[in-house]
Amino acid sequence: MAASSGDNPGGAPLPDVAAAQVSRRSVLKGMAGIAGAAGVSAFLAACGAGATTAPSSGGGVPAGSPAGGGAASPAGSARGTGQVTVGSNNSDPAPHKGMDLINQAFTKTTGIQVKMNTVDHNTFQDQITSYLQGTPDDDFLWFSGYRMRFFADQGLVTPIDDVWSSVKSNFTSAFATAVTGNDGKVYGIPIDYYPWAVFYRKSVFQQHNYQIPTTWDDLITLSQKMQKDGLIPFAFGDKDGWPAMGTFDILDLRLNGYDFHVALLTGKQKWTDPKVTTVFEQWKKLLPYCDSQFAGLTWQQSADKLIQKKAGMYLLGLFVSQEFTAAGSPSDLADLDFFAFPDLGTQYDAEKALDAPIDVIMMSAKSRSLQQDMNNAKAYLEFWSKGSTQLLMFQQGTGLIPTANDTDTSGYTALDKKAVQIVSQAKKITQFLDRDSRPDFAGANGMQSFLAKFLANPNQDLPTLQSQIQNFWDSLPPAS
Repeated sequence: MAASSGDNPGGAPLPDVAAAQVSRRSVLKGMAGIAGAAGVSAFLAACGAGATTAPSSGGGVPAGSPAGGGAASPAGSARGTGQVTVGSNNSDPAPHKGMDLINQAFTKTTGIQVKMNTVDHNTFQDQITSYLQGTPDDDFLWFSGYRMRFFADQGLVTPIDDVWSSVKSNFTSAFATAVTGNDGKVYGIPIDYYPWAVFYRKSVFQQHNYQIPTTWDDLITLSQKMQKDGLIPFAFGDKDGWPAMGTFDILDLRLNGYDFHVALLTGKQKWTDPKVTTVFEQWKKLLPYCDSQFAGLTWQQSADKLIQKKAGMYLLGLFVSQEFTAAGSPSDLADLDFFAFPDLGTQYDAEKALDAPIDVIMMSAKSRSLQQDMNNAKAYLEFWSKGSTQLLMFQQGTGLIPTANDTDTSGYTALDKKAVQIVSQAKKITQFLDRDSRPDFAGANGMQSFLAKFLANPNQDLPTLQSQIQNFWDSLPPAS
């Protein structure tokens, strides 16, 4: 059965949260598509034929895809014929296939061809500013929260209020907040979300009679037991720079609360604050239980250690289930479970805060073909607002929960339903450090490098490191 119009997928509504920071990174690092080594020149060739894939309109449409016959045009505009160009960071095999299926269904339904430019996720994120300022595609996949508003404030994306007015009834108010800019206009269609939590294999916990930790002391005790049993307590891979951000986020949220965290990431609080020192000090206590090879491991390689029962736990997003699907067996995926990061004994434990990133699809402002493709670009955005469309991605890339109210949730696993539940129970939700802050601060030259520096030498003088972070923030140009 499809979820009722008043429900979020799985029947649990996402909570509204303050300060336009709502219930968070499709941080999936790509191995297919254009390799990161291709650099800026290949990335900016967004409209080049060699960098695109155009699905055939004659291909079969899989079960569960939107029915043919055409949908109502956005804001009453004529659909016309021709094409729409789309920039995608879904370069991993499963979500890439999901994009292909969605494009095929869109073409079958509307007659409009999709010219898709798929770029490795890390390259896409690192070069997004140059992309949007150069020759972007008509529509493109991106992130909600500060990351979306950052480019909206610079006039690099086009508001889509007319499209939103025709589809907004299919989303909760929390999702509406997620796609609303600082100017009150709407800039994207929310397409999926996923929580960050501590993942584990049920069979490993059962074998060793491990108990789910609910406090910090419980977590440390469990980690010590795992080490004695020959396990790496925490799988951890930070080769790509971003995974460490998830640990900083959850520790800051538990120790200092949501308000301080989002203010810190937007420059309203200082990185030199002693509260930040407490985060790094707490993190130091956890590092002895993390994989010592973290600096050379991707998140997928770390997930494999969980799959192979070499590691006991893994703090990551629900997308970790995709690696279980790709590298494991159906029984491995059925063995995957998670729990919320334990309480740290502060007043902020009650917030039950967590990262729950929301992905969106947006319309660029500088696409050379946008005026010609405008109606088609809007039709493509509207097509993404349907639960049947989002299911095509969900069915290929488990771990990305659809946002549309009319999503058929009958195929949700127990893990999917639990993910919806943990997000609905959180009183405060963030979008992940690199989405809740400006991109030139969070990237490889900014927080990724500072966190790597901390991890390489956690016993260094922390106030000095914090001063370096703050000085970097202060050196950045005005955000808009």
